[in-house]
Order: sequence, then C-alpha cells, then structure tokens
Amino acid sequence: MLEDKILNDYKEAMKSKDAVKVSTLSFLRAAMKNLAIDKKRDKLEDADAVAIVKKQIKQRQDSIEQFKKGNRPDLAQKEEKELEILKTYLPKGLSADEVKKVIEEAVALTGASGVKDMGKVMKEVMAKTAGQADGKLISDLVKERLTR
Repeated sequence: MLEDKILNDYKEAMKSKDAVKVSTLSFLRAAMKNLAIDKKRDKLEDADAVAIVKKQIKQRQDSIEQFKKGNRPDLAQKEEKELEILKTYLPKGLSADEVKKVIEEAVALTGASGVKDMGKVMKEVMAKTAGQADGKLISDLVKERLTR
C-alpha cells in the first residue's frame, strides 16, 4: 500500500538525515492521518492516499508560482525539491497522446459537435482516466478538440 511505502521512505530519510525529504513526508503523513481520522479508519485506501499526494503537489505548484512572482527563488527552489519528492508517489500518468485517444473515444461516444458539449466529454474522459492525467491538461485538450 502507498501509505506503507511513504512510512518506510520516511524512516529511511530520517536515517539518512535527508531534512527536505523528512519534512515533506512528515507533512504528507500528517495530511493522510487527518483524512484517516475523518473517515474513521486506521489505514487509507490507495485512492485516498493518491488524492492527498495530488493535493500536496497542487499546493507546492501554487507556492512555487507565488514565490517566483515574489522574487524568492530560494523558497521556490525548496518547494521544487519537495514537489519532486511528492511526484514519486503518484502512479504513472497518461501521456498527452494517450489522453487524446481517450478524448476521441469520448467524443465519438457522446456525439459531441462543439464546445457546448464540453461538459459531456469532460465527464466521460475524467471517468476513464480516473486521476491518471492532470485535469487542466484534459480540459485544454478537450477544448482544442471541440474547437476544430
């Protein structure tokens, strides 16, 4: 399970005195523990763990953007290191070409003919990709396909 892998990596990082990895995984484990408490469970499902990792990644991306705007490259660099650590816990994502194939299937299935049908196509694509691709990428590719 993903939660066990994160715990083991956390222990290894502590032994090797990797401060950035320790703090990143500590925050991640705390978020996972909070969700487990909210759901009244001892262990999280992998899908829940992946959702937390994605949320943490999104937070890091937003922080990097803000630090760069605020002319704080030192803090942006720290967040980028944390982002790389977090990305290792995501399942392999779909490439843009694979997403385009799923979009084509969804367009054929829904009979979408223009941007007004974007919601139907997005619903279908999101169900098929199930978190294996970035929502913004999917949205951009669907919009591009429907405006042709």
